[in-house]
Amino acid sequence: MSCLLEAPLRVSVLSEVTATSRHYVDRLFDPDPQKVLQGVIDMKNAVIGNNKQKANLIVLGAVPRLLYLLQQSSSSLELRTECAVVLGSLAMGTENNIKSLVDCHIIPALLQGLLCPDLIFIEACLRCLRTVFISPVTPVQLLYTDPTVIPHLMSLLSRSQRTQEYITQIFSHCCKTPEHQTVLFNHGAIQNIAPLLISPSYKVRMQALKCFSVLAYENTQVSMTLVNVLVDGELLSQVFVRMMQRDQPIEMQLTAAKCLTYMCRAGAIKTDDSCIVLKTLPCLVRMCSKEHLLEERVEGAETLAYLMEPDVELQRIASTTDHLVAMLADYFKYPSSVSAITDIKRLDHDLKHAHELRQAAFKLYASLGSNDEDIRKKITETENMMDRIVSGLSESSIKVRLAAVRCLHSLSRSVQQLRTSFHDHAVWKPLMKLLQNAPDEVLVMASSTLCNLLLEFSPSKEPILESGVIELLCSLTQSDSPALRVNGIWALMNMAFQADQKVKVEIVRCLGTEQLFRLLSDPDTNVLMKTLGLLRNLLSTRPHIDQIMSSHGKQIMQAVTLILEAEHSIEVKEQTLCILANIADGNTAKDVIMTNDDILQKIKYYMGHSNVKLQLAATFCISNLIWNEEDGSQERQDKLREMGFVDILHKLTQAPDSNLSDRAKTAMQQYLA
Repeated sequence: MSCLLEAPLRVSVLSEVTATSRHYVDRLFDPDPQKVLQGVIDMKNAVIGNNKQKANLIVLGAVPRLLYLLQQSSSSLELRTECAVVLGSLAMGTENNIKSLVDCHIIPALLQGLLCPDLIFIEACLRCLRTVFISPVTPVQLLYTDPTVIPHLMSLLSRSQRTQEYITQIFSHCCKTPEHQTVLFNHGAIQNIAPLLISPSYKVRMQALKCFSVLAYENTQVSMTLVNVLVDGELLSQVFVRMMQRDQPIEMQLTAAKCLTYMCRAGAIKTDDSCIVLKTLPCLVRMCSKEHLLEERVEGAETLAYLMEPDVELQRIASTTDHLVAMLADYFKYPSSVSAITDIKRLDHDLKHAHELRQAAFKLYASLGSNDEDIRKKITETENMMDRIVSGLSESSIKVRLAAVRCLHSLSRSVQQLRTSFHDHAVWKPLMKLLQNAPDEVLVMASSTLCNLLLEFSPSKEPILESGVIELLCSLTQSDSPALRVNGIWALMNMAFQADQKVKVEIVRCLGTEQLFRLLSDPDTNVLMKTLGLLRNLLSTRPHIDQIMSSHGKQIMQAVTLILEAEHSIEVKEQTLCILANIADGNTAKDVIMTNDDILQKIKYYMGHSNVKLQLAATFCISNLIWNEEDGSQERQDKLREMGFVDILHKLTQAPDSNLSDRAKTAMQQYLA
């Protein structure tokens, strides 16, 4: 029975709350302006810290009325300011509150309010705009819709410390794309924000710093400009270095390190500059230690990974700084059962976000081990490292899976690791599972790693072959993504290298000649090069050459002709001529070339080409056709002599390139034997 009593009780409580909320809204429509003002002030006091009250007022339609009053020139300045304050308070509620405010067009109304000369009203509008724009549900594009907004905001920066804090915070949250960076840069963001780095207000300095980090990220134009900026006679980079000192708040140290990292990656600061090697890198390593908060450790590790990604020297320095490789192992043990976190709220937060630590550690290991063999060894020898990567590949978080496969890819560049750790832990199994259905981003990394596992010296090659991988790789070659097509064909190329006939036949069968020739006309040069590489590996050893040419010779010759006639790079043409040289090494396959005068003329043309690589490949082809010890060599020699090949060979014996002249001399000896 009790549950029957409960429902009416709830309804009466709700109606009571709604009734008091309605009373607040009704007062906004009072004809007496003084009562309206008092009503708004009372509403302001009622909503502070009360999310339920905020939601009720929004549902009851308070927002359109508040916006109306805020925009009326007949409203007193005090009323307009109080309206902006209440709207700011409503915005501090839930994401649904923000959505409702944005749907009521709060942003254009507040931006319009910034044209008022009164500073207190401007600050109230900016504070509310700041709260709306820092929410992830607000479309940042709304800041850029009207082209007069950004220059006006720049002009308001000088009005007060509050305008400086709010505007720079708005900029740093709304700068998400290269286009946004350009708009802010073109409207003088650097000149206007740089002086704020030495503001007496910590909040202003901090927001200005955040602004520079988002402006400089992957932006050469901004970074190159920042290098030459002076703040009160001091170079901006030195201001950032000062902000990284240990006595500064952690947030400031980290953000300053990000600014210098982004400037370095954009090419504005050299990687061996002391501000990077002696200041930025050690600061970021410091952030990875366990006394820092989870988010600081995550940001520190991810920024450090980004800083040293392309530079082997920085990777070596980092790997020997503060036992970084071992320190990162702690990222996987967090929070431990004996965790020092006494704050229950903090512990709950960290348990929910512990996967971010694992993701950051994998990213940093990937970056550390991308070039140096000793560092890779150090990583794989870190406690349970390979087991951690293997379990990372099947984590529920897609970001962790991507970071784990990135780390695996980095380590898979090592012949040593492919032969040992990768084999011992049967890494290929979870990798194959990951390839079954994953987003493109993960597929690209996983298939790149698979390419390395399929190299001839990798012990994983055999079990992978037996697991039916060919079909999977052939399906990748049909992807819309050029990176996936490259990886699919690259893996097949590695698989075909010195493979037995059964594997080669299976590749050709599964790929299908139509798809193979579609790939030979792929607009992406990388795809074309790898497809030629695959064809070259398929056409190796005589029985294989003869068998493939007997079944697909006509199509292969058509594709070769098209490539040699089209506008392609030297590398593509060289690879194509090498395929012809392989065909010329077959027994019966030779005839396919010898009966095709068009191809012979093309070989002749490339023997006289200005590029030595092409001359070498074409001469190699002729050398294989005229080799003495083989059936029909006399007839082939005679035909090629008639076509003028001997004269060209004779000329090439005098070539300045010793490889070319030696190859021509070897060919000439076949005629003299």
